[in-house]
Amino acid sequence: MRPETLGLVAALPDDDLPAYIYDLPELREHVRTIRAALPERVELLYAAKANSDPAVLRTLAEHVHGFEVASGGELDHVRAIVPEARIAFGGPGKTQPELTRALDTGTERLHIESEHELRLLTTLLGDRTVDILLRVNLPVDVGRVALTMGGGAFGMDPAQLDRCLEVMDSAPGVRLLGLHFHLASGLQAPSHLQLVDKVSAWAENWARDRGVDLREVNVGGGMGVDYTHPPRVFDWAALGAGLRRILDRHPRLTLRIEPGRSVTAYCGWYVTEVLDIKFSRGHAFAVLRGGTHHLRTPAAKQHDQPFEVIADDIWLRPWNRPEVRDEPVTLVGQLCTPKDVLASRIMVERLRVGDRVAFAMAGAYAWNISHHAFLMHPHPTFHHLDYAGAPDACDTYARQTS
Repeated sequence: MRPETLGLVAALPDDDLPAYIYDLPELREHVRTIRAALPERVELLYAAKANSDPAVLRTLAEHVHGFEVASGGELDHVRAIVPEARIAFGGPGKTQPELTRALDTGTERLHIESEHELRLLTTLLGDRTVDILLRVNLPVDVGRVALTMGGGAFGMDPAQLDRCLEVMDSAPGVRLLGLHFHLASGLQAPSHLQLVDKVSAWAENWARDRGVDLREVNVGGGMGVDYTHPPRVFDWAALGAGLRRILDRHPRLTLRIEPGRSVTAYCGWYVTEVLDIKFSRGHAFAVLRGGTHHLRTPAAKQHDQPFEVIADDIWLRPWNRPEVRDEPVTLVGQLCTPKDVLASRIMVERLRVGDRVAFAMAGAYAWNISHHAFLMHPHPTFHHLDYAGAPDACDTYARQTS
């Protein structure tokens, strides 16, 4: 944790806890590193589903080529926060109102998931034109990964692409720019490059056989994030070097990537306090304010969220302060379920009631995927560090209750 972040954690009033803190300078530095590693013909879109916080989006808008959204709600949200941004709209099950909204707001790309979705789009065009990518569910072996996206409801089998070409023959307003592949998540750079190599070659062969002018291949995101060792960041330099070699073999091709978690995970902290420490059947448990209804990530991914303890030496109660020393402790929240676990049996030097706990890597798939309404606990507050480390008053907003 940077000293500026630690200072804000210590300065937060108790009434502001739990709290999310987003370190915007750290986010800027990270995304600049990503951009510097990527070749010229690789475009970087941020997947807004990972974290749609307004200050995060505005910060990223200065450094990415655009944003990927996956619903009409995300489309409206991103357009309101960064009105001039280039937007690609993906995801299965787009409704007619969503497609209409995308056309009306000048969405740059539509990622088409099926023949039916394409036919629905053609009925809404009128005299407008739209650029699309066809999402392909390519049957390739992705190995052992955190999440396999291929083989399910995403995209279409290669055999269905020809039917889509037939539909576009009678719909001149639909311009096919290329193909979209997002087949796996949790990949490290070597595996990611192998996958990009395979799909790029397949896409060019398919386009050549059918006389399609293929300009773009979108390989999605899926860059791995290691929650067990936060300093071990995805190797963007290796990815960039490998993509450069791939593009040398495909001189007319532009690649697009759409990372989310690997961009913003590191800039966020979820900060709370210890309410109680108890022992059950020989095991220590620290009950925290908040829980997985605020930070769903560890429950969703079945991992221990990394954390730091910020000691608070003030104790005004007339009884002994509950604590645990030099033994493993399980950090749980306030929910009435045994699944409300943020980290399990982690060795701590000392943890006391009243101490603060700051969970790292909470900048992606955290608050926005959590079940906020369960048990109706108060929502967290949100704070943003910017520039000299002081909270940016324009970007700091209080507890939401709706």
